[in-house]
Amino acid sequence: MTLNAAPRGLYFDDFEIGQEIVTSARTITLTDIVNFACLSGDFNEVHTNFEYCKTTAAGEPIAHGPLVYAVAAGLQYATGVNDGTLLALLQIDGWKMLSSVKHGDTIRLHSRVLEKKESSKGDRGVVTFLRQIIKHDGTTAQEMTAKYLYRRRPKA
Repeated sequence: MTLNAAPRGLYFDDFEIGQEIVTSARTITLTDIVNFACLSGDFNEVHTNFEYCKTTAAGEPIAHGPLVYAVAAGLQYATGVNDGTLLALLQIDGWKMLSSVKHGDTIRLHSRVLEKKESSKGDRGVVTFLRQIIKHDGTTAQEMTAKYLYRRRPKA
């Protein structure tokens, strides 16, 4: 016998303009940075060369921007908000790298609902978020707006 549990994620209908979602936190490690360099093939010296980095403003290797974004996506997934209700990431606008993330920095994702738009299909809708990746010291590391496609709540 198969039991299909109801999704624990939020449906399009559940989101409200101005609603904020704050994730738990995760510390970026040197292992994360090295593993991402290996995975992506991006061995740029600002990420991998301690001696070179001594000549930069950061003074040490920094995390890749897409690595920080990916960790934030994982933190969002862990909230359960998207579980069984998210259909697609549609668009990212204005992705800004505002502050470097180094190993030992702890980040969390703050998302605020900016807009909701029903789709013409009726069974889904687009939610636009302001997404900010915030470091443990309160500094914003990255900021963007992102549009996601969510299922609508099934009619009873």
